[in-house]
Amino acid sequence: MKFRKIKVLVNNSHILSKFYSSFRKKLTKISPTLNTKVTYLFSKGTSINLKNPQTLDEKISWLKLNTYSNNPLIEQCADKYKVREYIRTIGKEDILNDIYKVYDEINDIRIKDLPQSFVLKWNMGAGGNLIVHDKNRVNLEEELNKLKLWKYNWDKDKPYLSNAEMQYTNIKPKLILEKYLGNEFGDTPIDYKFYCFNGKAEYVMLCIGRETGHPKFYFMDRKWNLVRINKDGKEADHDFSLPKPTQIDLMFEYADSLSKPFPFVRTDLYLVDGKIIFGELTFTPAGGIDANLPAESDLLLGSMLKL
Repeated sequence: MKFRKIKVLVNNSHILSKFYSSFRKKLTKISPTLNTKVTYLFSKGTSINLKNPQTLDEKISWLKLNTYSNNPLIEQCADKYKVREYIRTIGKEDILNDIYKVYDEINDIRIKDLPQSFVLKWNMGAGGNLIVHDKNRVNLEEELNKLKLWKYNWDKDKPYLSNAEMQYTNIKPKLILEKYLGNEFGDTPIDYKFYCFNGKAEYVMLCIGRETGHPKFYFMDRKWNLVRINKDGKEADHDFSLPKPTQIDLMFEYADSLSKPFPFVRTDLYLVDGKIIFGELTFTPAGGIDANLPAESDLLLGSMLKL
């Protein structure tokens, strides 16, 4: 109860939240393990078991500090540009999105040369994206300045240190200009997030209703049954169902192939006009410590991951 009250207080205070994030970054510089222990205690209200990890969060944290630490393949695949070479290496280049150009700096971009619709995204971290379905309806100069600011804050604040996600440390920033996958109305495709354990995708998580501002997340198994392991799944109606994509079996197979070398990875794919498109590989979802995952589900998912 004490940790819960402190957590609410910190999360509801911009000043305290910023101080806590800065504190965790300093801990990472001293010891990523120390950061992980403190972050887990604050988030979960209990000590993490790194000697004999049982839950998914504990096992991802263990991987983050051991198998995935200073791992060239992990660092390559955490880079949203360099991961493409890994995908070519395993013979799955058919699912790569089209890239128009790659920039080192925002200032290298000439607005008049940009296509009518496109996506601009930084190759490191989350959030540094610009999705444009019609450039005539967007103030591109203003939006590019936002991307520049995002990069500035990334360089200055190093947000990956908050959760000791060291796989992002050595990524050389690149700005990727790629094909827009949404429709003419500006609707983006569903993001299928496959949870892969020891080279097999067990579940896929879908986000429904993101455009409403009140998204819900649902886990489905390989037979397209709802798996009630998170809050939204547990609260769903007894007869709840989602339309089954015609190529979901093939998507699971692609996720299997992409995840083969890794004990755990979340593999993100899209399905656009019947074509499967690769999104990204994420090795430490929620920084490896998901405060919103129910304890019993954390334990269940952990049992699927063999270290």
